[in-house]
Amino acid sequence: MTARELFDQIAEIVHAATPPDLGHPHLHVRHNGLKAWFGDPRPEREHYEAQLIPAELAPGAHTTALEIGFHAEHPAEPDNQAALDRLLTAQPDWRPLLGDDPATGTFLGRTTWRRISETWPDPDLDTPDLAFDIGVRLTDYIRALEPHRRTTG
Repeated sequence: MTARELFDQIAEIVHAATPPDLGHPHLHVRHNGLKAWFGDPRPEREHYEAQLIPAELAPGAHTTALEIGFHAEHPAEPDNQAALDRLLTAQPDWRPLLGDDPATGTFLGRTTWRRISETWPDPDLDTPDLAFDIGVRLTDYIRALEPHRRTTG
């Protein structure tokens, strides 16, 4: 299976599993990832993403890694930090839902952006349930963070 086919499957899972009360997720599949956001049909600066990243960006990875989580990618670094700070305020609510795996802080590979995400080192893209596992985990982030992003933003 190609990475593009994998992310197409993940998009179907996220679309089906997103709680209706959050609204319609906008989904953009690329050759190396999937971006999901709510609201404006244009790609949102604050969004959820599952993407393949270079191994050097992920501890313990040797060939590649998969990153899953939330990104703030505003042009101005203070806006990204403000988006992260708002979600960190709600951490007592979302951390029990996401567990200890999500790291918070600067974006992997670009220090002006921010993230709440985890990495999976060296994923085997041909694992039968991988699309399901990634889609469910990305939906976990959406369920845990999106209500707080909306009420605090």
